Formats: sequence, structure tokens, C-alpha cells
Amino acid sequence: MDKTYQPDSIEQAWYQTWEKAGHFRPSGEGESFAMMIPPPNVTGSLHMGHAFQDTIMDTLVRYRRMQGRNTLWQVGTDHAGIATQMVVERRLAAEGTDRHELGRERFLDKVWEWKAESGGTITQQLRRMGSSVDWSRERFTMDDGLSNAVREVFVRLHSEGLIYRGKRLVNWDPALHTAISDLEVENREEQGHMWHFRYPLSDGSGHLVVATTRPETMLGDTAVAVHPEDPRYKDLIGQTVRLPLADRDIPIIADDYVDPDFGSGCVKITPAHDFNDYEVGKRHDLPQINLFTIEAHLNDNAPQAYRGLDRFDARKKVVDDLDAQGLLEKVEDHTLQVPRGDRSGVVIEPYLTDQWFVAVESLAKPAIEAVENGDIQFVPKNYENMYFSWMRDLQDWCISRQLWWGHRIPAWYDEDGNVYVGRDEDEVRREHNLGDRPLSQDEDVLDTWFSSALWTFSTLGWPEQTDELKTFHPTDVLVTGFDIIFFWVARMIMMTLKFTGQVPFKQVYVHGLVRDAEGQKMSKSKGNVLDPLDLIDGIDLDTLVEKRTRGLMQPQKEKQIAKRTRKEFPDGINAYGTDALRFTFLSLASTGRDIKWDMGRIEGYRNFCNKIWNAARYVLMNTENQDCGLDADSGEVTLSLADRWIVSALQRAETEVTEALDQFRFDVASHAAYEFIWNEYCDWYLELSKPVLYGDEYSEAEKRGTRCTLVRVLEAILRLAHPFMPFITEEIWQKVAPLAGKTPAAEGADATIMRQPFPVSDSARLAPQAESDIEWIKAVITVIRNIRGEMRIPPGKALDVYLHNGKDIDRERLAANHNFMCRLAKLERITWLNAEDSAPASATGLVGDMEILVPMAGLIDKDAEIERLGKEIDKLRKEVARGESKLRNPNFVDKAPDEVVAKEREKLDDHRSQQARLEEQMEKIKYL
Repeated sequence: MDKTYQPDSIEQAWYQTWEKAGHFRPSGEGESFAMMIPPPNVTGSLHMGHAFQDTIMDTLVRYRRMQGRNTLWQVGTDHAGIATQMVVERRLAAEGTDRHELGRERFLDKVWEWKAESGGTITQQLRRMGSSVDWSRERFTMDDGLSNAVREVFVRLHSEGLIYRGKRLVNWDPALHTAISDLEVENREEQGHMWHFRYPLSDGSGHLVVATTRPETMLGDTAVAVHPEDPRYKDLIGQTVRLPLADRDIPIIADDYVDPDFGSGCVKITPAHDFNDYEVGKRHDLPQINLFTIEAHLNDNAPQAYRGLDRFDARKKVVDDLDAQGLLEKVEDHTLQVPRGDRSGVVIEPYLTDQWFVAVESLAKPAIEAVENGDIQFVPKNYENMYFSWMRDLQDWCISRQLWWGHRIPAWYDEDGNVYVGRDEDEVRREHNLGDRPLSQDEDVLDTWFSSALWTFSTLGWPEQTDELKTFHPTDVLVTGFDIIFFWVARMIMMTLKFTGQVPFKQVYVHGLVRDAEGQKMSKSKGNVLDPLDLIDGIDLDTLVEKRTRGLMQPQKEKQIAKRTRKEFPDGINAYGTDALRFTFLSLASTGRDIKWDMGRIEGYRNFCNKIWNAARYVLMNTENQDCGLDADSGEVTLSLADRWIVSALQRAETEVTEALDQFRFDVASHAAYEFIWNEYCDWYLELSKPVLYGDEYSEAEKRGTRCTLVRVLEAILRLAHPFMPFITEEIWQKVAPLAGKTPAAEGADATIMRQPFPVSDSARLAPQAESDIEWIKAVITVIRNIRGEMRIPPGKALDVYLHNGKDIDRERLAANHNFMCRLAKLERITWLNAEDSAPASATGLVGDMEILVPMAGLIDKDAEIERLGKEIDKLRKEVARGESKLRNPNFVDKAPDEVVAKEREKLDDHRSQQARLEEQMEKIKYL
């Protein structure tokens, strides 16, 4: 093995080896285990959320594969209708053309060219994360098989009346000229205004005051609503007001939707431009007046003076005109949630338009029942409530998009406007006897979520009843974020139950978001985004700054982000490697909770990788070309106390990791693996092995037993850690396996650790007495080492130690392990004091009731040490006084950010603790 651990020299090489050998394909004789990757956008690149999610999934897949399950991790990408079309349109604009000039067919050719050229970015990045997906089965939502499944589902749903075309209110993007889903709308808190207008009563007897944040829509009002029990307006219900500027009379209606305590208690109702108003309008059979064109300019339904104006120009003119007529009561500053398109950034309009919809009521009922009866379980369970709240209040699903890239809706129109649905035009003509009549296909494409709703079964070959569908469906687990439970998870459940009669998956593991160290969502505008590949490969400061500020086009923001980045990463980002990144994600993966990214953790887990690497080098140096007691002609093997202890501790670690993984407690599993590997095996067992390996007093059988234990436990550790850290474990396992009697074959399943069995604990190998004895030895040695550290005694200085007040079991343990302990703790001798004996002035510690005394005579300069400690204590007293003064200052506590105040409190507590510890140490020395 190389002297130092260098992840870049092993990771990509091993991945290429695995993929080329076909190790990711289903195999194994056990029951199947299947999982589908949530298909990332073909336009996308790996971000921290992807990396977190993929790490969780790959850990599960590698774990089940090692358990002998016939494991499939299905991979694929989504065509990402809007995002992809925007990318290609920007490229065309740079070339001085656009899609309309090219025409639909040539434009789609350009999209496919771009997909072939640039669409594989994220799949290459998935490889960098070690994702063991079955690349031989890679799918794309626009490939022939999935496109066939999409058409089949559309046609069947339409034939049952569950897909229809109608005029309804949708989210409309005026820049992209398409309907978009709720998931593609970002509600941003922005500062705006609330305008209060007077609507005169038609009989001239007074007026009502209504408030709105969108004055331009008042031109499409068709009612004013009040609460039916509001005494101020009860007598006005059924009367009318004269709508200003539009010169129309509109009714005053009563509806429970109105909050009488908000504003004036009067609400303008614009059914064609507000989702709540749309529902009120349906209840009261109100007219729907659409004011906008697809560009959000006012159309011919608006009064003449406003036609053709952009919506925001119209807003200004409406306010000015009402003010001129004396109808502007007041204007208030108002904080509101503004819906903006996540791709275009423009304000989204509720827009009344003809679209295709899925009637979801009959689909929702069995989907609700599947979760209620436990066929599908959410982890954590509380997400079931979120699922139910959405599913029990479903609106019909708008599935059409006014784009060119996507699955084109399989509907055709004749010259009279009649619509025909079929799998293709030939089928439509044949089934409806249309002969040569001119037909035109619907221009719209389907919502991306429509095709991805079929993901679990369409990727397995449906509508054909393939062997893969029979073997791997329903799948076992879906790993996803909470934000798409409705948009994707619920729709998959509805569609899969409808078309296969099965649930799509048995469990849904819902993970949180990856946030920055302060708990803020990562975003380019905040300049706090981390690229997983930068954490893997490292990046210098200047490149990181340029990357974070690129494309912002706001000099002031660029300066702020550059300053923040230079403060946060003064030396850039080190290369930590994939294994350290993965282990960090898993250690933070508390069930269902968002995680705060911690650079300290990844630094620590990079050190963990080093620890494993160095431990393996120690084992190999002491076992290669040695008799490890594993051959048929090996000599006798005797296991020492330490050997029996580490084997027993391994069984407990195996149980803890397995139980945690079965419960999706990745944080608990990784912690259990870490504690055993670092603390028990690397820190203690390797030290405990040295007296046996290097001591003349131990027999060859005992040395052979320790060598055997070293390699066998290390080999098991590598298998235990492999799902978390695939690269380093594979690299080391290839060298350790032959020594442990598991020689990798040149080819085939045995050539890789990922096809080895996951460790299974064996209760027969538990050794409670050995564990108790070793814990006693560890406790004694730890006390002695602590005294060395506190008293600044050189580590190479041999000590005399006295024991006092122990029990019989303590004496027995000392007698059995005297020489062993002397070597480990660097002791001259250990003496047991009788009850009446006294020891010289000593530093003391306790293990249970037993006192451990280390005489100090000749070991330290008492006066010099007291003087040194006094100076340290004085420094800490000043720091404590400074911190207390700062936290008593209301100007600091009330005005500083909460995280700054919390950090100051933490610093004060730390200084107090250090001061108390040093004062206690000084008191000990004074009485020596």
C-alpha cells in the first residue's frame, strides 16, 4: 500500500473497474430489492441535495446487495421540458435565430443534438459519487419505451373520461408562454403595496372600500364579497356596486371565504385572475373575465384605455385614474408573497385558459387507502399527514404545457374542431373512419411530472409484461425530499395503482434539505452554494470566488459574496475525496430533518479515512508473509484477551449497524461504525496487539492468534463500512482479503468487496468477560495517560504506579495483565498498596472505587508548574470577564444576529470550563 492515502488515485479507477465488470447489474439468489433513482434533469448538474440523496440511496443498495439480494438500482434522467427548452433557446438566440424561425421539427433536432452533447453531465457526476446504479439499463423519459408508455396511459385515461380538455385557472408564465406546475412557482417575500379603493354603491347611497395588491385586476372584478354574518354589510348583500373605470354593475355576495377582521371586510372577486376567487366564482356562478394576453398585456376585455398595456403599466394607470376620480382611499406598504417562475423569474399570473386535465378524484381514493392500510409506509411516519392533507383536497391536474420539447399530446383535431385521441394518427383515422380528412396534432406537450409519474413501471418495460416487471415491481424503497411528496410521490402512487394494480414502492424514506452552516438554504443569490465535486477534488480560493459570483451581474452582490467566500474559505477548499463526503452526509442524516453542513465534519472524516488507511498498513506490515493461522498447515492458534474482546465488540458493532440501516438511521449506523473502527479497533486493539506481536514472553500460537484476529477483524470492518465508503474499503480489501482467507478471483463476483456478504453478528462469539476485563484495562490506562497529560510528564518517561482500595476482581485483573499494562502505559512497575499502606505525594484518579496514584517526586518542577498554570488562569479570567461584559451589554445582545450571540455564549462557557479545569489542576499540584 502507498504510504499516504490519496483518494484521487483510487476512486475513479475503481468505479471504472466496477462498471466495466458489470458489478452493478442485478445478481444474487436472494429475494429482489429494487429502487428507482428520482430522475435528475438532463440539464442538471450535481448539487449538495443530489449528492446527499444519492449517498443515502447507494448506501442502501450496497447494503442490500451485500446481503445477497437480487438488487436493481434503476437509473435514468428526466427530459425537463421547460429547463431544457430554455437552454436550447438561449443557444439559438446567441446564434441570432429562434425556434419559430427554425420550426418545430428542426428545433427538436437541435434539442436532441444538445442532449447528446451536454446531457450526460449529471450521469458522470453520479459516477464520481460512487453511485452503483445499473448503467446497462439507463433510461430517459423521452426514449421510445417510455414515450410508448406515456401515450398508452394518456389514451386509456381519456377513454375512461379521466383525461379531459377544459377551461380552468392555471399558473401562467408570461415570459415562457406556458402553464407551469405549483412546484415550478417560487413564492418570494417582497415589499409591495396594498391599495384601498372605493367602489360606489349603484344606487348612489355610499360606497364600499376594498383592498388589493394587484389593482390592474379590478377591471375583471365580477363581485364584491362580504362575510354573511358581518353586521356592517348584512343589509347590502344582494345589492350592487358600480365597478370604477369599467362602468359595470357587479353584485355584493356573501361567502364564508371572507375574513371580516381583515381590512375593511370587503373583498373584490376576480374569478379569472385569482385561485381563491375562482372557487368563490364557481360557488356563485359568477362570470369569468380574462383580462390578459399570453404576454400578460391587457386584452380586448379591458376598457379601451388600458388595452395593450403591460400589466404593470396598467397597474400604474389604474391607480392614477382612480386617484383622479377621488376613489383612492389610501395606500399602505405591504409585505407579500410574490409568485415567480423558477426558470424565468417573472411574476406568475393565475390565467384562465384551455388545457388538458386529469380528473384525480377516483385515482386519489386507492392511493390514500394504500398508505392508510400500510401497503406504503412513510419514514418518518409524520409525513403521512402531509400526504393525506394534500390527497384529501386534490384539484384536477393540469397536464398540458405550451412547449415544443416533451411528449406531444396524442390528440388530433379536424377542420371542425372535433378532437380525437389515439396512440398515433393512423389509429385515430382507423378507429374514427376519418379517411383522408385533414388532421392537425395538438401543439402542446405533457407536463414532465406526467411521464415521471410512470417511472417505477415504465422503466421496467410496461405496458409489456416483462420479466423485469415481474421480478422488481413493486420496488422496495423510494428515497426523496419532502418537497415533492405531492408532485411526484403521490402521482406515482395514483398512476401505478391504476395501471399495475400494485403500489410503486413499499416504503418512502423522506430526507431533509442540506443547508449551509448557519442553517440557510443554499442558493446562488446568497453565495453560499457548495459544489460536491469541489469538496471531492478541492478548489483554490480565486476559482471558488469566480465560480460563486459568475453570472450575478450585480457588482455590489458580487463584492459581498466574494468577501463572504474569502472569509469562509481563506485557503480555498481542500480535496477530501468521495468517501469522506459520503460519510459526512450519512453522519448528519437524522431522520427527516434538514442538515447543517459542517466543514469540520468532513475534515474529521477525511482524517477517519487516513486512520483506516494507516491501520491497514500496520496490519499488512505485521501479517504479510506471516503465518496468520488460516492455512490448513498452520500451527496452533491461541487468542489473547484482547483478541477475544475485539471479536466480541465486532459482533455488537455489526448488530448496531445492521439494525440502524434497517431503520433508515444512517446517522446511528455511521456513528456505530465510526466508534468501533476508530476507538475500538484502531486506537485500542492495534495498541493491545503490539505487546503480543513484539513481546518475547508470548508464544508463537498467541502471536499467530493476534495476526489472525488483526486481518479477520479488519476484513470484516471493510465489509461493514463498504456501503458508506466504497472506494477506500475496496482498495484495502483487495490487499487484506487474501490474508483473511478470501482471495479475490481474477474475474467474476468474488473480485469485489461489493459482492461479499455483509457482516452478520454471531452471538456465540460474544465474550462478555473479555469485554469487562479489557474495559477495566482501558480505564486504568486512560487515567494514567490523563495524569501524564495534565502534569506534562513526557510520554517516554517510565512511571511507578500504585493501586489502592480495589476489589478482588481488580487484583485478579492486575495479576493476569501486569506485564501487558506496563508495556501499554509505559510503566516501570505497578504496586498494590495494602489498606494500611500510604503512597508518596501523588496525582490520583479513580476507576470505580479503585484509586490510581502516580508519585510526582522527580517528575515535575512543582513551583514552575504552579507559575505556568497561574499565567494561563489569569488569561482565561480576562477572557471570561470580557465575555460576561459583552453579554451584559444590551446593545450587543439585542442587535447582534442570534447565531453571533450564541457563539459568544458558547465561547464564554468554554473559557469558564478551561479555567475551572486548570484551577483544579493547580490545587492538585499544591498538595503534592
